[in-house]
Amino acid sequence: MYINCSEKELQILGWIAAAAESLGMPCYLVGGFVRDRILGRETKDIDIVCVGSGIELAAAVAEKFNPKPEVNFFKNFGTAQIKVGDLEIEFVGARKESYHPESRKPAVETGSLEDDQLRRDFTINAMAISLNAGDYGNLVDPFNGLQDLSLKLIQTPLAPAQTFIDDPLRMMRAIRFSAQLGFSISETTFAAIVENANRISIVSGERIADELNKILLCKKPSVGFDLLYKSGLLKLIFPQMVDLAGAEYIDGQGHKDNFYHTLQVVDNVAAVSDDLWLRWAAVMHDIAKPLTKKFEEGHGWTFHGHEVVGARMVPKLFAKLKLPQHEKMRFVQKLVELHLRPISVTKENITDSAIRRLLFDAGEDFDALMTLCSADITSKNKQKVKRFLENFEMVRQRCAAVEEKDHLRNWQPPISGELIMQTFALDPCRTVGDIKNAIREAILDGLIPNNYEAAHAFMLEKAKEQGLVQVL
Repeated sequence: MYINCSEKELQILGWIAAAAESLGMPCYLVGGFVRDRILGRETKDIDIVCVGSGIELAAAVAEKFNPKPEVNFFKNFGTAQIKVGDLEIEFVGARKESYHPESRKPAVETGSLEDDQLRRDFTINAMAISLNAGDYGNLVDPFNGLQDLSLKLIQTPLAPAQTFIDDPLRMMRAIRFSAQLGFSISETTFAAIVENANRISIVSGERIADELNKILLCKKPSVGFDLLYKSGLLKLIFPQMVDLAGAEYIDGQGHKDNFYHTLQVVDNVAAVSDDLWLRWAAVMHDIAKPLTKKFEEGHGWTFHGHEVVGARMVPKLFAKLKLPQHEKMRFVQKLVELHLRPISVTKENITDSAIRRLLFDAGEDFDALMTLCSADITSKNKQKVKRFLENFEMVRQRCAAVEEKDHLRNWQPPISGELIMQTFALDPCRTVGDIKNAIREAILDGLIPNNYEAAHAFMLEKAKEQGLVQVL
């Protein structure tokens, strides 16, 4: 075998080869598994191309296992898949493809291995390894993909313009592979991306979101986002992020380039967290700066309220980008709105009340918020960075002390609206909300302890002020 495989994988490949031979079908190991194993990267997806029916081959291979795995097949696409432990094995018949200009869904017809390799996106993904008796384990590499792997280069088997006109998503895949693998995109390939960027309009938002997420999950996401920006793709799929780019000057006073600042924040978060949604919060944290930018005489550039405006933008941006609208969006929205708060509590003589409110508002996301805030320090002034980090550590210590005393993280006030209504025979109304809010504010301000007895007594006091009578 040309590549390194585990004993289990070699056994499975042997069963695939035997099944293919019994059916009289030439078959090959192709694509990402070949690429990644040559690079020494782990992968759990095995792609098999056969000259014949991929569904028929998958069914024959499944018979080799005990217990027999389920065969999931997609008749319209001529593909089948079986899962064995943590391995996913996909089977497809070799095919030719042709494309209509307004669709990335190809017309497909049966083809040879050569046809199948020619339709693939990049040379490094077009290599195949024979599973046939006559040349088992040999590499079939008509486009010098092995050489491109050694050169760390991404380019297409066909003329790049044709490749991207056929399937515009491949432009984003080129950028994603560049970011994931640390490869360069060849000059002619990147020029074709720039030339055909507008073709991305025919790709579904869901597929674009998937590629954006994969770029964000790279070790250094800034590589991919910078290429998206320079190619013109980002302007088309996420123009609000492009609006962050550039620095404006008045009377010699300029502000930083908030696009590249954002990329640095994203990389800083990526260095310490694998959380995709925390990385999205880093992308979005300054998204409203272009809308709130103002030059103030004697002061310079300001972005007052950008955290509030940005938080309001998050749901619409998530909807446009086809990102989830549930708790993940709300998590990002919360962090965008709160990302300046820890800075405000680094000032001297800050009250425990301010700390309580930060803990209450951040809740279970306090640690994520502090990670984002620390990542937001991108100054090249080492002393300034040191001072900010020391201040944030002080905030963490103050918060830990207040939390130990008051237990406010993930806190709900000890008196519910239902209890207020029962106590005073009230229907849902503004008065119930006013009393509940007064209890919450009194606890956060430290006027009463965070316990039921103190809160209940405070409730009775507030109700009396409003002329309410307790029902006995």
